Amino acid sequence: MTDYSLTKTRFVEGVWEGIVTTESADAPPPQVAVSHLDRPLRGVVVAEGGGANVWVLRVPVPPETIGDGTHTFLIHDERNGAALGSFTIVAGEAVGDDIRAEMELLRAELDLLKRAFRRHCLETS
Repeated sequence: MTDYSLTKTRFVEGVWEGIVTTESADAPPPQVAVSHLDRPLRGVVVAEGGGANVWVLRVPVPPETIGDGTHTFLIHDERNGAALGSFTIVAGEAVGDDIRAEMELLRAELDLLKRAFRRHCLETS
């Protein structure tokens, strides 16, 4: 269990950013580690966030960790190993197949609804 909570703020130009907060008044700055495929990421930065017990977390995503498929990055507290959160990047051909399949399903459902609506209109007129 951890006293820290993590909220994503944005993902821009290859850097995932979030806000780490705690309600504990005397909490030290968090020691955050991020891993991908059980390997730690370098360059993770925790900086003061402009308020008491607020820190900004910046995670640069290395280009070598991005490729076809789904990639999950785990964010945890180094002191006790508790999970703070995670983020996922989905890219490549797998995304195209998923989107095409999802669109096909949506079209089929829309056609089903149109037929049901037309049948309903005919039966009630």
